[in-house]
Amino acid sequence: MMHPADRDSEDGSAEPQRCVAVIDAGLPLGKAANAAAVMALTMGARHPHLVGDALIDAAGNPHAGLIPIGIPVLGAPKEDLPRIRHKAAEAGIEIVDFPVQGQETNDYGEFRRMMSGLAPDSIEYLGIMLFGARKRVGRIVGKYSLLRAP
Repeated sequence: MMHPADRDSEDGSAEPQRCVAVIDAGLPLGKAANAAAVMALTMGARHPHLVGDALIDAAGNPHAGLIPIGIPVLGAPKEDLPRIRHKAAEAGIEIVDFPVQGQETNDYGEFRRMMSGLAPDSIEYLGIMLFGARKRVGRIVGKYSLLRAP
């Protein structure tokens, strides 16, 4: 049986997939957790197949299914995030990014307005989430380790 996060490669075989979040390592813990959660919700909405079957405890109580492949949350210097995003785009990896403006307002309309005035090369990111072929994702994020509190 094919794992739900495995997709067919060009030769028809199953290709393992990876989902990973890379967060600005200098963020306070609460802001880092917020960025990871927001990006994960968006990625899950884009790829409902990433959610595993419901979990059932010993008493038969159901619990919501979780992502079977996990989501490592890595830390990177803030200045590396645009490069990570650029490399992922070049490699055809799906990207969900979290610009700094996302934590500057609670008003989504205002957030959209702020973003519309930014040139692509001037956007600062708090985090980047990638989903794609395990090897391609690994080549981009392999040098980063798990996020630790600053």
